[in-house]
Amino acid sequence: MRAALLTAPNQIVLTEVPTPAAGSGEIVLRVRAATICGTDLRILRGKKTRGVRFPSVIGHEFAGEVVEVGKGVQEFKAGDRVSVDPVIPCHHCAYCQNGMENVCANRTAIGYEFDGAFAEYVRIPATAVAGGHVYKIGDGIAWEQAALAEPLGCCINGQEHARIGLGDVVVILGAGPIGLMHLQLARAAGARQIIVSEPLAHRREMAVKLGADRAVDPHEEDLQAVVKGITGGLGADAVIVAIGIPALANQALALVRKGGRVNLFAGFSAGDMPPMDVNLIHYNEIVVTGTSALTRRHYEKALRLIEAGVVKVKELVSHRFPLEQIHEAFQAAEGGLGIKVAIQP
Repeated sequence: MRAALLTAPNQIVLTEVPTPAAGSGEIVLRVRAATICGTDLRILRGKKTRGVRFPSVIGHEFAGEVVEVGKGVQEFKAGDRVSVDPVIPCHHCAYCQNGMENVCANRTAIGYEFDGAFAEYVRIPATAVAGGHVYKIGDGIAWEQAALAEPLGCCINGQEHARIGLGDVVVILGAGPIGLMHLQLARAAGARQIIVSEPLAHRREMAVKLGADRAVDPHEEDLQAVVKGITGGLGADAVIVAIGIPALANQALALVRKGGRVNLFAGFSAGDMPPMDVNLIHYNEIVVTGTSALTRRHYEKALRLIEAGVVKVKELVSHRFPLEQIHEAFQAAEGGLGIKVAIQP
């Protein structure tokens, strides 16, 4: 089969590799859609290294059609339309035992330890099949929409950490795919004002289309003044940092009210250690949280929200490329020309 093989940092090549076969308990999917995540970009650029192998196939947001089932698999058959939660916990460590399987001490993932979906076919390991990580999807949901259940599930995890709720004023830093998902989730949760900060005009326009009350160009406007103006000088109830720019972490602290919440949703590059005004956290009793991946509960909720049309993800896919144009796809994703880029092998 053809696969986009990551051979070293900054090197990804389209090549022929053996087509995977389903072992006992496993299934093999024909990949129908795989979307490029910001984490894939950081892996390609050598800025994320945990779990990354060379050579390997990356790509962890995907959906496809079952083409082979291994011995003992009863729940699936050839032809089933499915999407997959790629994060596979051990179910035995202290974190798994306390409801935090997303940060499992022995966590593995498809697209990292297991080959991912930037290929014609992907093998789903037995641990993922048995663990309930494969979800059947209906005919009414497009492949690329189902692929986006993974990042949306991560956003649901982040919203829970930020405790977004009825009547909140929410600021979202960054209106890429993740920021736009957070925007829609915050609206669904009952936020009364949502302010998005984004330097790219086409992304600000999409934010307004999807329900933002205010879309700010941080290069042209004073975001803190805008937030203070809207909140009577208090600051936002919650800020979500949806893009991994280190300087935004400290900026977020100045945007929330006393007792406000800041969620550092986006991952930062290895070694990033931005300065932070810790007195803002201390004296203003700000709650700062992070977000790491998702659980199966988040994934299933995301899939159902997409199916119900509560979160509109179709509008987020701006570019589509065949596997042969993997380099053009990564360039489009990295250049920020659109919003979300999909590979259709």
